[in-house]
Parts: sequence; C-alpha cells; structure tokens
Amino acid sequence: MNLQLTNKTALVTGSTAGIGLAIARRLAAEGAEVIITGRTEARLQEARAAIVAETPTAAVRGVAVDFGRAEEMAHLLREVPTVDILVNNVGIFEPKPFAEISDEDWVRFFEVNVLSGVRLARQYFPLMLAQDWGRILFISSESALQIPAEMIHYGTTKTAQLAVARGLAELTKGTGVTVNSVLPGPTASEGVEEFLKQLAGAGKTRAEAEHEFFRDARPSSLLQRFITTDEVASLVAYLASPLAAATNGASVRVDGGVVRHI
Repeated sequence: MNLQLTNKTALVTGSTAGIGLAIARRLAAEGAEVIITGRTEARLQEARAAIVAETPTAAVRGVAVDFGRAEEMAHLLREVPTVDILVNNVGIFEPKPFAEISDEDWVRFFEVNVLSGVRLARQYFPLMLAQDWGRILFISSESALQIPAEMIHYGTTKTAQLAVARGLAELTKGTGVTVNSVLPGPTASEGVEEFLKQLAGAGKTRAEAEHEFFRDARPSSLLQRFITTDEVASLVAYLASPLAAATNGASVRVDGGVVRHI
C-alpha cells in the first residue's frame, strides 16, 4: 500500500531505539524525510545507519536533545522550525511505590512525557493549520486506561497525553489536520528484552519468561505475546498518512487486546 508520504517531513521524538526507531524506519521507507532525536550523537549516528541500511535512499537526519530540558527543546525548534508530521514518542517510565514518588519525580515525568509534546505542538500545530495539512500523533500506552499500580505517575502522564491530543483535535474542525493518540500494549522494546534476559538468567528461557509474564501480569492479553515495534510502527505510519484523513481525535489501540472494555 502506498501511504503517500513522499515529500512529507516527519519529526519522531525518542527515535534511536524501540518504538521510535521502528516508526522512523517505516516513515523513511514510505518516502518521508525523517528527523530523529536522541540524547547523544553516537546514538543518532547508529540509528541513522540502521535506517539507511534498510532504505538506502532514506532522507534522515538527527538532532541531539534531552526532552527534560526546556532549553534543549528550544534548540530543537530552531533546528527544525516546521514539519508535516509530528510523532510525540519520547517517554520515560520507572516502577516505584506510590508513597516513594517524590514531587521531583512527578515533575520529571510530566516534563518529558507530557510537556515535550505540548511544546512541540505549540510551534508546529498553528503552522499545520495554516497549510491546511498535518499530522500529530501522541504515542501513549494502554497504561493510560489501565493505570499500573506499580507506576502511577507514568500512567497519569499517559492519560494526560490523551487529553492534550483530544483537545488539539477539537481545534482542527474543517481542516486537513488530524491529531490522534496511539496506545501500544506490552511491546518488545529494549527495556523489555533486558527484563526477559534477566528472567532467563534466573534459569528460564525467554519463551518461558514471556509466557509467565502474560499468564501472571497481563492475563487479559488476547495476543499472549509481546507486540513487536514494527507492529506499532505500521499503525503509526498509516495514521500519519493522507489515507487516514477520517481518523481524528481518536485513541487507537495496538495493545494485543489487553484492554477489555470497548
């Protein structure tokens, strides 16, 4: 399927690994010019090499930025003053008992997971409206709907992303701009793979560790395995395309059926 992304420019935040890298790879393969972000030049170079190895004709460049620092985000906005597609993927998570989550933790999570997308949208959204075309996507999580007891601060920021996205979508009436959220379920990112390796090191195979995770921690999953980053990227690429013009203000799940309610 031709997603008609040639001549579109896309910024994907947090895109040197995991879901973000998979999204950048897919958008580049579809012909979009892609700007990737990461915290170090070394990671950016590795990610760019991976994208070009898969798509030799890819137009891809990187900007180093720490999304927890407003001044570094200001630098990013100067380097990338306008885009057609914004994918707010960057995010942090950390299991922590509620009583131990400090004010500083709450602020740090909101700074990266919520305000990063707000700051970028504040610049790009009006420009998209002016050109009557654009796509903004927030990569949220099924944790936005099912707040994890082990990291309430993370789940709360994921819910906040849904609110920001829906609010922006309300401002797009009658235009060619759409704003949507994507809710992945448990996904085989770098962190998950390390988690499974640790369990495997405790005498279990990766397959056994994955089976036990879904049996004990995510029994509602219909997929009963970790989602691949490419499976998430496929949905994101479609929603970023002109073909998805009728999908706006939506929270679209790619969660393997973990969320039970309709």
